[in-house]
Amino acid sequence: MKTNFTSFLIITILAVSCQPAADDSETTNSRWSDVQQEGSGTITLAYVPSEGFSYYDDEENLTGVTIELFRDFAGFVNQNYDVNISINYQPIENFSEFYEMVKASEGGVFGVANVTITENRKEELAFSPPYLTNIATLITHQDVGELDSRDDIERTFNGLDALAFEGTLHEERLRVIAGAALPDAEIHFAHSNDEIIERTAAENRYFAYVDIYNYWRAAERGVPVRRHAAADEASEQFGVIMPLESDWHEVMEEFFGHNGGYVESDRYRQLLKEHLGKELAELLLAQ
Repeated sequence: MKTNFTSFLIITILAVSCQPAADDSETTNSRWSDVQQEGSGTITLAYVPSEGFSYYDDEENLTGVTIELFRDFAGFVNQNYDVNISINYQPIENFSEFYEMVKASEGGVFGVANVTITENRKEELAFSPPYLTNIATLITHQDVGELDSRDDIERTFNGLDALAFEGTLHEERLRVIAGAALPDAEIHFAHSNDEIIERTAAENRYFAYVDIYNYWRAAERGVPVRRHAAADEASEQFGVIMPLESDWHEVMEEFFGHNGGYVESDRYRQLLKEHLGKELAELLLAQ
C-alpha cells in the first residue's frame, strides 16, 4: 500500500530544509528526552557528499534522497510532537572519518552515507530501519571484456589491481576476490566514489565495486566504464546511523513505520525518481 507523507510535511519541512551548518564548537546535539522536555533542540546530520543522495544542486541548495529523507524525519517529529528541532549539516569527505565521528558522538547525531546494515556494525552503532536495498556492482574500464560469471574473474581480470573505497564493505568484497582468484593483485585506495569512477575510467588498470547509482551516473555521462552484472550483489540494505546509545532510535522507527511505512509512500518514490532518475529508481524499488 502506498501512502502520501506530503500533507503532514508541508509546513514543518520548510522549517528544517535550509538550516545553515553551525560551528561544531557551538553546537549542542540534543537528546530526544531533552527535546521533549524543552520543546526544541538542535541535531547534527553528518553526511558523505554523494551525487543523488547528498549533494548541492545547480542553485547551490543541499539536497538529495537522504538529505530530504532526514528533513522529512525532522518535519515528522516537529509536527507530531509539537517541538522545534533544527539541523546542523556536517559534510565529511572520508567514509572512515564519518563512521568514527558518528560512532564516538553522543546525543542527537545522525549519519547518512548509504551505510550498509550489518550485524558487526550493530554492535557499534544504532540503525534506522532500512531505507534502500542496494545493488553493489563490479566495474572496470570498458576495454575489459564482460564477465560471464564469477568463475571467469581470474581470466578476465588477469593483470588488474583492485581499487577500493577504504573502510567500506566494497573493500571487503574486493579483498575476497583478490584472495580467491587474483593473488598478485594489489589493493589501491580512493577517497571517494567519484575518484574510483575517474581512476577506473582513466586506464585499463583497476577493478572496483561501487553502488549501482555511482555506475549509473557515470554511464549516463558517457564515462568509459563497464558493469559486470554477473558479480552484482543485491543483498545489502542501507540505514541512517546513530550513536549506539542514542535515545532517538524509537522515534526514528516510528517515523519509518508511520501511516503504512515511509519507504512505501509516494513521497519516498518521488524522491528516488527526482534525484536518481526514473529508470534507476524503479530498478532499486524492485529489489
